[in-house]
Amino acid sequence: MIDLGVSKLALIAVVALVVVGPERLPRVARLAGNLLGRAQRYMAEVRSEVNRQIDLEEFKKLREDSVAAMKDVENTIQSTVQEASVNLSDQADVFENSFTKPPLDVAEVYRKSLRQGRKSWGVRRAVRPIWFKRTAGIRTRVQSGAARMKRFHHSAAGK
Repeated sequence: MIDLGVSKLALIAVVALVVVGPERLPRVARLAGNLLGRAQRYMAEVRSEVNRQIDLEEFKKLREDSVAAMKDVENTIQSTVQEASVNLSDQADVFENSFTKPPLDVAEVYRKSLRQGRKSWGVRRAVRPIWFKRTAGIRTRVQSGAARMKRFHHSAAGK
């Protein structure tokens, strides 16, 4: 840039005062300041646009690299899945020939795990024993919310 020292700026101010005159000097200084500000804003916009273009090019390059890497990974996964399916189909033939038992019906197993009877409909048989449930405070019977409130309301009121 132009090297402007204090002495050069003072010389420019004196020449401007002589050429323009004292009446119009503030208006000319204001106009010069506005023009200088516009020029600086324009240069900042140009710099930011150039930086955006550079970033956009870098982003495009990064995107292309990532797409290529994703395709490589996808191809690797597909080949691995194909190999695994071939191996599993071979092992499934061996597995099917080794068992003659029919498969379990999930609904049948669930029905067997439910207790039968009017009072305990839908109560699933638990793995934990009843004595453990009593000591741990786990419910062993199905009870409505109103019945539970009545049961505990009287016991709390009596104390």
